[in-house]
Amino acid sequence: MTKISELKAGASNVTVEGIVAEKDKTREVTTKYGKRLNVANITLKDDSGSITMSLWGNDIGTVNVGDKIRIVNGYVSEFRSTPQISAGKFGKIEIIEKGKGGELKETEEESGQNQADFGGEEGGEDF
Repeated sequence: MTKISELKAGASNVTVEGIVAEKDKTREVTTKYGKRLNVANITLKDDSGSITMSLWGNDIGTVNVGDKIRIVNGYVSEFRSTPQISAGKFGKIEIIEKGKGGELKETEEESGQNQADFGGEEGGEDF
C-alpha cells in the first residue's frame, strides 16, 4: 500500500487508501473527441497527505464525502503541476467503508479545462 505523500507523477500500478475529504460539484466537459462527459473532483486524504482524483460517469454517484476508498492499479498524472491519481480503465475504485455523508464543497469557479485536457492518456479513460 502506498502513502499519498509518496505518490509521484508517472507512477503506475499503485494501490492507495484514503478518506474522501471533499467532493466538488459535477460538471460537464467535452473531450477532444467531442464526447460530453460528467466529471467531479474529490480530495483523497490519508495520514500522510492529500491528492486530487477525478471521478467520471457512474463513479461520481458511488463515492461520497466521508467514504474510505481504495484505488487499485491506479496511476498518477500531473495536471497544472499538481499530481492527481486516477483509476483509469485498468484500475478500480473500491468502497471500503461508507462515510456518514457530508456537504459538497461549493465550487463556483470554472475549471478552466479545455477539450485538449481530456483523453489520450496512457491507461486513462477511453473517450
